[in-house]
Amino acid sequence: MQREVLRMERVTYKEQDVTYLQNFELNIYEGEIVGLLPINAYGLPAFLHVLRSNPPLYYGYVYYMDTLVNSWQGMKRSSNRISIIGGQSSLVEGQSVLSNIFILRPGFKQEILRMNLLKKQLQPFLDDMNLSISPDTLVEQLTAFERVMVEILRAVVAGSHLIVLLEISTIVNDSEIARLHEIMKHYADNGTSFLYASPHFEELLQICDRAAIMTDGCIVKVLSGDQMKPDTLLNFDSEYDMRVRRTLHIWSDDNTQKVVFEAKNITGQYIKGLNFQVYSGECLVIQNLDNRIFHELIHILTGNEPMAEGTILVEGCAVKPCKNRKMAVVLERPGKTMLFKPMSYLDNLCMTIDERIPGVWMDSKIRKSIRLEYSKILGDDVFDKKIDDLTDIEKTELVYMRIMLQRPDIVFCVQPFKGMDMAHRMRIRELQEMFLVHGIAVVILTINMADALSLANRVIQIKENTVLTEYEQKDFSKLPLTVPWHSLYHTGS
Repeated sequence: MQREVLRMERVTYKEQDVTYLQNFELNIYEGEIVGLLPINAYGLPAFLHVLRSNPPLYYGYVYYMDTLVNSWQGMKRSSNRISIIGGQSSLVEGQSVLSNIFILRPGFKQEILRMNLLKKQLQPFLDDMNLSISPDTLVEQLTAFERVMVEILRAVVAGSHLIVLLEISTIVNDSEIARLHEIMKHYADNGTSFLYASPHFEELLQICDRAAIMTDGCIVKVLSGDQMKPDTLLNFDSEYDMRVRRTLHIWSDDNTQKVVFEAKNITGQYIKGLNFQVYSGECLVIQNLDNRIFHELIHILTGNEPMAEGTILVEGCAVKPCKNRKMAVVLERPGKTMLFKPMSYLDNLCMTIDERIPGVWMDSKIRKSIRLEYSKILGDDVFDKKIDDLTDIEKTELVYMRIMLQRPDIVFCVQPFKGMDMAHRMRIRELQEMFLVHGIAVVILTINMADALSLANRVIQIKENTVLTEYEQKDFSKLPLTVPWHSLYHTGS
């Protein structure tokens, strides 16, 4: 009989009288890989908090390793030995891999450090993962994939019986995901359990034995056996699915060939002679299969890092990135990274249009006119809110509408769907469609294809040493079957 690693029974959890989990039920067995599909993000942070920290419950019971660790009736609580690995690294920078795995982990009690002995103890684990990392490597020198591997290794060494992986596919690329899955299966065979959270069911199908569907702070269904197939989810995301299919063909017949952006021989530390063009009103997805190239390209496009060689042209004229209003960049999680809290909503909205409308800061009539026009889209009440009081979707809308007012020729969107629930992803897609309708080219920079394929006219994959592979829309069926929305491009879809 399989041992139960986790059981949550009828858990209801509240914070300041707001219910985040309602009759939440989930169980995970030893050596099992269970998927978690959040239809919306509501309650997900609370679930992770309850899972690891055992805060007081309004109702319900939590069992970990056959032991009651939390109850609504009140009891002595302590943190569970559960590891959560996601976009935010939990490793300590400035310290080595060896220090993070052994010395800095909870429960390490050696007063005299025998470094050579610790290295010998670590080596079999590294060999087990087929990782060629020196124990003395500093955390900041690791690739994204190596960082995830080290966090998994630290969890195993620390004795975590359950490891939670959050949207790992937005951190590591397709080939690395395959290696990650092999390592997960290896440790699962040795008794470690995994909870694999992703907003894409296609991803869960690659690795998971079962999958739990979560919405509004509740597990509404657990899928297993014959239910683990894509068609099972049609009832849960039918609105998004219909929206994608309805708008897909709008762009597939667009043959505009006017070049609005061109990268010529861009060269940096990792990028070597990168060349590509973008056309007016086109959606181009650039999938970076090398994390170092991905981050360097973002730094170049945002003007934070100079190119060693190369030229960037917008409508045939050489420009300096982000010093020309004809191009714009939407950073990852723009609601957190692109808004200025001391400024009003209207000031945040207008801050990039002073070239188009020089009198915007001096003429209150112009600003009043802008508010009147955009309140029809955004709603009038948001203009009187402080930035901190906006919802996540309202913050995203504010950033996108600011760029719409700017009217650039091209917009680069960095991992736009990362960490977003279904409603948020749908709204981002609508905002990107708005750019395309107005002839503004959209370039989606991503590590994992995710929702980007459903909007794309072309895909360019950048591999190590800046090797490019290009797919036009008619060739999307050649992409891996596991890519979300791949089914849209099957013959007869």
